[in-house]
Order: sequence, then structure tokens, then C-alpha cells
Amino acid sequence: MNRFGKGLLVLALVAVVAMAFRVSWNALRDVAKATGADATAATLYPFVVDGLMALALVATLVLTGDARRFALRVLATYTLASLVLNYVHGLVPELHDRSVDWSRLADWDPANWVLVLLATSLPVGSIYFGSDLVAKVLHHRPDPTPTPAELAEISVDRSTADLGEQAELLAARVEELPARPVEPVPAVVEESEPVPVGAVAAEQPRVGRATGRLPQSARSARPVRTAEELLIEAREATAGWAVEELTAEGIRKAVRTSPAKARGLRETLRAERTTPAEPLPVSEGA
Repeated sequence: MNRFGKGLLVLALVAVVAMAFRVSWNALRDVAKATGADATAATLYPFVVDGLMALALVATLVLTGDARRFALRVLATYTLASLVLNYVHGLVPELHDRSVDWSRLADWDPANWVLVLLATSLPVGSIYFGSDLVAKVLHHRPDPTPTPAELAEISVDRSTADLGEQAELLAARVEELPARPVEPVPAVVEESEPVPVGAVAAEQPRVGRATGRLPQSARSARPVRTAEELLIEAREATAGWAVEELTAEGIRKAVRTSPAKARGLRETLRAERTTPAEPLPVSEGA
């Protein structure tokens, strides 16, 4: 809704509230006369009740948290009190005669006492609650954190001039920062390994981060052993072992190889030691 539509809505609300106040003013003035108020006091009495309702409504729109709930309670209490007094004014015909300045608000004495107490306590309550609401509004500090709706409105309503000033301030701060020397990044040359003939690229290896070639000093000095050399070394290392002592972990530590190769060597050595030796052929002359 644009500003013109909002303005018309506010004007319509003010007109409705003014007419409703005029209707309520007549009833509250007669009730004030019935409780012993003079002409001036009876004329000001509606402003005490309905005026505090308007003040509590404004405070409700401004305050937050517990203060806002307090303003809502005051608004609800005085609205209910004004409704009760207007209802009593409609039930008692004697209050409509302007020549009568004093009358009862109800025929039943307890009800009359309650209504008189209500009508006479509203001005005192207006002094207390009205001053408290005004103090809360004057000491209220709005939350500095804007709501999402306010952020969107600020971003839309911000002019290009403001954005230009902020860009200039940001550029000035960047220029004030000390310049850092840029270190050259060494180029890493990857050597491609020859692919054997017949290999199928069914699964591409995961490309890791290039860290450069491993220096010669960091490489292992042990030469690569063939399977036959590894088996001979395992036989020599485990020559005095029993069959039960031929474990993969023991063989791995003895010949310093991988767990997979150690398991293969274990099976081979156990098979060699558990296989019975073939008997020698007997000559015919024996």
C-alpha cells in the first residue's frame, strides 16, 4: 500500500474513533454526574477513561516485551470498564434525564456499590497507569538490530550516492593496508609413466595433490626383491623355527616385507615343511 492509501486509512480510523468517543462521552458524563461529579468534572470524565485507552494503545505500539504486555493489560482493563459503564447507562433510564444530577447506578445495593467503586476509581487509576506508561515510553530504547523487513527496506531505499561513498571508503581502507610481497609458486612438472600394453582403464585413480618429486635422500635404500629372493631369505630366516612358529607376523618382521607377502610366504613354508619327503628308490640288487 502506498502512502496515499495509508493516509486515507489513518484518517478513516481517526474519524471512527472520534465518533465512538462522542457516543461513549455521553454515557460516561451521565455516570459521572450520578456519582456526585459537578458539571466540569462530568465533562472531563470521559477524557479520563477513553483518553487513557488511546494512550495505552499508543504505548502498545511503541513498547516491547514486558512493558508492552503491561500496556495491553491497561488497555484491556479500561476498555472493559468503559463497556460496563456504557451498559449501565443504557439500563438505568434515570441517568438519561439531564435534570437529575444524582441517582443510583443499580437497584441492588451490592451491585450499586461495585459500580460506584468502579466509576470513582477510574480517574485515580488513570493518574497512576498513565504516568507509568508515559515513563516507560520515554525510557524505552528500541532494539538496534533491524528486522529482516527493515533490512530489505533499507537496501531498497538506499541511494546510489550512499553506495558510492561507501565504495570510496572501502577503497581508501584497502589502499592503507601494507602491500605484501608475492612469493613465486614453484612449478611442478609431473612425469607420465608408461602404460603397459593391454591395460584397461576401467577405473581411473584419484588424482592427488602434486607435491613434487621425492628427494633421493628420502627414498628407501633397500632394493626391490623378487618373489624368489624373498622366499629364499624367508627360508634362511626361519630355518630353526617350528611349524607352529611360522606366522605371518613373525615372517613379516623377520624379512621386513608387507603383510600380504608375509601371508604368502607362511603358506609356502608350511606347505614345504608338512609335505612328507618322497622315499628313495630301492635298487634291484639290494
